[in-house]
Amino acid sequence: MGRYSGIILHPTSLPGRYGIGELGDQAFQFVDFLAKSGQTLWQVLPLGPTSFGNSPYQCLSAFAGNPLLISIQRLQQQGFLPEFSDAVDGLTNAHQVDFARVIEQKMRWLRQAYQGFLQHATPEQHTAFATFAQKQPWLDTYTLFAALKSVHQEKSWHEWPRAFAQRDPAALQQFRHDHSNEIEFHAFLQFQFFQQWTALKQYANENHIDIIGDLPIFVAYDSADVWANPELFKLDAGGQPTVIAGVPPDYFSETGQRWGNPIYDWARMAQDDYAWWRARFSSLFELADWVRIDHFRGFEQHWEIPASEETAVNGCWVDGPKADFFDTVARYLGQLPIIAEDLGVITPEVEALRRHCGFPGMKVLQFAFFDDEATDFLPHNYEVNAVVYTGTHDNNTTRAWFESELSEPDRARLRRYTGRFFMGDAASGELMRLAWASVARIAIVPLQDVLNLGEDARMNRPGTTTSQQWGWRFTAAALTPEVAQHLSLLSKTYERFGRKKHKKVKTE
Repeated sequence: MGRYSGIILHPTSLPGRYGIGELGDQAFQFVDFLAKSGQTLWQVLPLGPTSFGNSPYQCLSAFAGNPLLISIQRLQQQGFLPEFSDAVDGLTNAHQVDFARVIEQKMRWLRQAYQGFLQHATPEQHTAFATFAQKQPWLDTYTLFAALKSVHQEKSWHEWPRAFAQRDPAALQQFRHDHSNEIEFHAFLQFQFFQQWTALKQYANENHIDIIGDLPIFVAYDSADVWANPELFKLDAGGQPTVIAGVPPDYFSETGQRWGNPIYDWARMAQDDYAWWRARFSSLFELADWVRIDHFRGFEQHWEIPASEETAVNGCWVDGPKADFFDTVARYLGQLPIIAEDLGVITPEVEALRRHCGFPGMKVLQFAFFDDEATDFLPHNYEVNAVVYTGTHDNNTTRAWFESELSEPDRARLRRYTGRFFMGDAASGELMRLAWASVARIAIVPLQDVLNLGEDARMNRPGTTTSQQWGWRFTAAALTPEVAQHLSLLSKTYERFGRKKHKKVKTE
């Protein structure tokens, strides 16, 4: 089946002059770097529009794209925006996204680009926009939702006037009439995002690189999905969640993680053969070649917390849809190229479900050396159908992990395992070699570990809401020929230069 390797990098982390990574030249140059490095996989985080907290795991839609990723340069090339003076360089922070400032400024530019489209678009561009809108069954609901949020100062939908929150047909019809331009503006943003992402994905595929997308099992309460489909979730008569999702106390938090996402009414979803999920998979596989399901164990059992609880401690495990879900989806869409995130509290039943589906699970090397009993994460115990990571977006960088989180006995155990004495500046390289040398057919590393960076480059700290969350960026100068050569040699040494050819996922 081949052996593969790649890099985790969310597009927001790309370099550039507009304060946040975009889908322009720098994204294409990163694809060039992957190709020169002998890598065949680029893993991203969820690509949806983010809201409060800027987490890509709490999106306003399970179908839409994030407008903040739209390339300003590409809009200028289409004639929808003027060239900006060097004054915009003041927006740029080379190493961190200032989300508040970026959102304020970039949305102004995007509104200006929409006006430029209305004034200067060619007939062909107008036709392409109309064709896009007709082919996206989710677009009408999302753009109405986004316009309502904009008009109501970005408040959550349950804080809107009752007629809008409960989707009164007459009220929504009047809103469409009164705010048609605002609705079309949000449709324009999605048109631009999908045009740009499709071009980037095509370029990656042409360079023998597959995209691994990310699908959070749960959706945000403040989302078009919950607003438009309340019957699919466990909500009370007023539209409030009765129970919410999270995980019990674990490595990341002594009180667990209270995510706050509403829980699906799986019995109701099963009545139409999980139609909403089938649409979600169909849409996502237009954007990615593989998909990592975040919190895969939730399909077997999920941690259900009473909405009134302030922590995740007082929850309970509740059955999910189990194999029926995946068997049903496969009848419609075929076997899906999925990676199952099976970290945390994993039972034999979860493992049996993963094996039933044939999905590879995840192995995180950092977890292997915290606990003498974490033997499943040691490379000599891997099965071939697995994806091994040094760490993920939720972990510290490997260098910082070694220097500040590992005890001295655990450092000694890691050194014994590798057969080498090393300090923190070599930890990333040692774990990368363990990953690439393992029997797992896929090995993936965060770019932070490729660049041997410290804690300042950490992407996420689970259970916290600091201003540093999700904001890390790298500079273009960091991707040197020497870095590419090192990665290429590593992949050649351990024969990780395959590329799996997937059949295109069926759509409905």
